[in-house]
Parts: sequence; structure tokens; C-alpha cells
Amino acid sequence: MNEPLAERLRPKKIEDYLSQQHLIGPKGALHRQIKTGTIPSLILWGPPGVGKTTLANIIATESGRPFYTLSAVSSGVKDVRDVIDRAKKNDGLFTTKNPILFIDEIHRFSKSQQDSLLGAVEKGWVTLIGATTENPSFEVISALLSRCQVYILKPFTKEDLIALLHRAMKEDPYIKQKEVILNETEALLRLSGGDARKLLNIFELLVTSAESPVKITNEMVLEQVQQNTVLYDKTGEQHYDIVSAFIKSIRGSDPNAAVYWLARMIEGGEDVKFIARRLLILASEDIGNANPTALVIANNTFQAVTTIGFPESRIILSQCVIYLATSPKSNASYMAINQAQSLVKKTGNLPVPLSIRNAPTKLMKDLGYGDNYQYAHNYENNFADAEFLPEEIKNTTLYSPGNNQREQAQREFLKKRWKNKYGY
Repeated sequence: MNEPLAERLRPKKIEDYLSQQHLIGPKGALHRQIKTGTIPSLILWGPPGVGKTTLANIIATESGRPFYTLSAVSSGVKDVRDVIDRAKKNDGLFTTKNPILFIDEIHRFSKSQQDSLLGAVEKGWVTLIGATTENPSFEVISALLSRCQVYILKPFTKEDLIALLHRAMKEDPYIKQKEVILNETEALLRLSGGDARKLLNIFELLVTSAESPVKITNEMVLEQVQQNTVLYDKTGEQHYDIVSAFIKSIRGSDPNAAVYWLARMIEGGEDVKFIARRLLILASEDIGNANPTALVIANNTFQAVTTIGFPESRIILSQCVIYLATSPKSNASYMAINQAQSLVKKTGNLPVPLSIRNAPTKLMKDLGYGDNYQYAHNYENNFADAEFLPEEIKNTTLYSPGNNQREQAQREFLKKRWKNKYGY
């Protein structure tokens, strides 16, 4: 039994594939393409353990195409070109359908490695399926991204994960040898974090290390996990838990905890750009205008560590993390855009007030575009008390300055300009 449970249970047919019904269900974006075999080059984006590799295998099987897989961690330009050359020669190794080239962790491919795929994808020598846990907008070069469809895979639901456990108990011959009684599942689900592979790894450990009958309870799960913590650390499966702790420590203004979690990521071999990108997001989401320099520092950090890499970039990251952790905090900008987007979804496409519409043609001017527009610089303090929101939502307050020195100054500025219009 060298093959892990997750591998033994990997579905071979689309009908056996749990979850992702928004993609492969009868009305899913990929369903018809899989059934007809008209597969475009695509990127599968989602967290670990949601079935990206499995889906790629099923697509190849259902469409009757040769399937080649490369890992971005261990493959280079030469490996990519070898597969492409074999496809171009069409020397009997491939059928009339072009092969599928699956690249796991494609976000780890360098620009030159991704460039080597462009010609083959464009000419149709291979159909590329890339899998990534990172936003492809950041990690996949634009030329390659424009030639691929991007599909987002969602984490497994609680119901999906429980169904997966029951499938293991019913179908796997090694698990069936034991009498497994699934009394409680909360601890299993919590520890898996929506990662099906992690769930099955834990489940297999519990079942194979206990005498029959195996009664799965929350207490038993937590006790076993504590004794086998290496299972969850050695392959970086705590990735998202540690990132969460890292972000929350900075948000909570604790530089000691923040640097500790930074060290955990560094020692675990985390991608330096991944860490720096999270700091960029946090600088705006959690600090914002309480200290606008935070965004500048985070952006400079991203540029610097991308150029330098490990191990020296750890010092730059540490400096940035400590600066962000000890900075005043505000999520006012984050809340403002959330509320604005919610309002747009609720109210739809409201018309732009005529006074602030552009009027590049005579007809538009005759229709009143730009009439009564008050040019701010023609007024005292470069301010005119005009209306800029659609009539239906005028006087709506979306931005509420935070309780910190800089944003309090903004509040005073807005109060003087707008009097009591927005409640400042």
C-alpha cells in the first residue's frame, strides 16, 4: 500500500468528480467542452487539494488525448521543448488530436519558461492546462494568459468532504478492512481546511494506526494529529493557516508574532513574491490612509525582494513587516470600496448627472451635457459645492475616515468643504 489514499481515490470519470459543479456540472462552463473534446488551453486556479490535477487528467481521458505532465518545480525550458518537439513531429506518439500538456504550479515558471510555451499554444501543437494556487494575473505572463481561459476552482464544501470520507470507507479496499465508525467529523474538517488531499491523508493515518473498530471522534483526531505534526508541515500544507496568522499578527500590531510567522514561511521555502504581495495588499487594506507611506514601503519591498531573492531578501521583508505592524491602522478605504460596489450592484447603471458629462460634440452640448458644470479651480479654496453622484443616491456616504491622526485631518477637511452633507 505505497500509494496514498488520496491517489487511490482519485476519480477517473467526470461523473465521479466531487464538487466544482459550476465548471463540470450540466450547466458548467467546462462540461460541454469536456464532452465534445473541444478543449481550449486553460488555467485552473484554486487552493491546494481541490482537484486541479484530477480535473486535468479527466479532461485528457474524456477527450481521448495524450497526456503529458510537467512540474514547474523540477522542469525547465528543455523539458517543455522536448514535449513540444514530439508533438510537432507527429511521429506516431500522438493521435490526430493534439496532446494535453499539464503543468503543475505554473506560477513557479520563470518568464523565459513561460515564453517557451507561447508558440506551441498559439499554433495548437499542444493544449496547455496549467494549475496554480496563485492569482494568474500576477504570475502568468500576459501573452500566455491571453491565450488561455482561466477557471476558478472553489474549496470543497463540508458536504463534499464528508461524502469523500464515506466514499473512502465504501470503495477503498484497505480502509474497508477496518470497521470505521465516523462518530464526529468537525475536527477532521477543520484540520483539512477544505483540502481534500489533506483530509484523506489525516483519515488514512487515523484508520491505519488504530485497531478495529476505529471510532473517529474529535478528541481522537486532535490527539493523533498532535503526535504526527510532521504530516502537516513537511509539504507546506499549513500554508494558508500560517499566512492567515502572519496577516492577522501585522493587522493586530504585533511585530514579534509577525516576524515569527514570517520566519516560518521563509524556513518552509515560501515564494518570496507571495509574501511580498500579501504585504502590498495589507498595506492598503489594513493601513491605508492612516499611513499612506506604508503602501510605498510595501511596493518598494516587493520590487527589491523580487530582484534580490533569498536569502538576503529576508532582511528587507523583516524591515517591511515590522514597519507595517507598528504603523497606525485603518480599513476605511477597504470598507469604502466594498460599500460602493455593493451600492452599484443594488442600484445598477444609474445615469451620470448631465452637469459632469463630457461634451465633445455639438449634439451633446445641445442635449445639455456639461451644462452648469462648476470648475472647482474657479472658486475659493478650489472648491465648488456641486453634486457628483447620481440623483437617486445623492448625499450617500461611502468613505468614513478612520480614528487616526491622518484620517482625522481628512475628516476635518471634508467637514469644512461639505458642511453636514455627508455627515462628517
